[in-house]
Amino acid sequence: MICLYTKGDSNVWFGVACGEENIFSTTFGSNQETMLQNLLRNIPFDVSFHCSEKPTPLAEHVLDLLKDIYNGKEVSHSFPLAIEHLSNYAKNVIKVVSLVPVGYVASYGSVAKAAGGSPRAVGRVMAFNPFPLIVPCHRVVSSDFSLGGYGGGLNVKFEILKRESRGYTAKREISFGNKKLLLFPVEFVLKRAGKGKC
Repeated sequence: MICLYTKGDSNVWFGVACGEENIFSTTFGSNQETMLQNLLRNIPFDVSFHCSEKPTPLAEHVLDLLKDIYNGKEVSHSFPLAIEHLSNYAKNVIKVVSLVPVGYVASYGSVAKAAGGSPRAVGRVMAFNPFPLIVPCHRVVSSDFSLGGYGGGLNVKFEILKRESRGYTAKREISFGNKKLLLFPVEFVLKRAGKGKC
């Protein structure tokens, strides 16, 4: 049984769909109704669900962490994500994007080099990311450091990245199997946006 929970905070709502031990979907946005629709869209069709007002300890923890990530805080926590129903390619992309830390971004092309496929294929997976914020698709940008796309809106993506700025100046690489994921400081995106080029 999957339980759906939402929690409002100021003008932002956060939502999670989870079982006893794993997370099926997360979301955030401006109202509760949209949160529930987003959660339902991302859970498997063959699993029963219900909405609950009192969150389980796991759900409460995830909702608090979603808020922290949204506010630009560094969260070091491994989440038990239910990804079995996703394609192998989507699983690979999600694993790679999960490696992008606060303060950095990766291009669609860089993710494609590590996960396989093309930048466009990575973009398609990110467009249907069932775990926004936890799988930080907001940290995936175009190769010219423009924002690319974002289901929550480009202004929201930009504001989250602004909060995640750490003042880093150097590129870095992370290993993914026998491949490398090239990362760039989020400042590269902020600098481009400061020149009026989002």
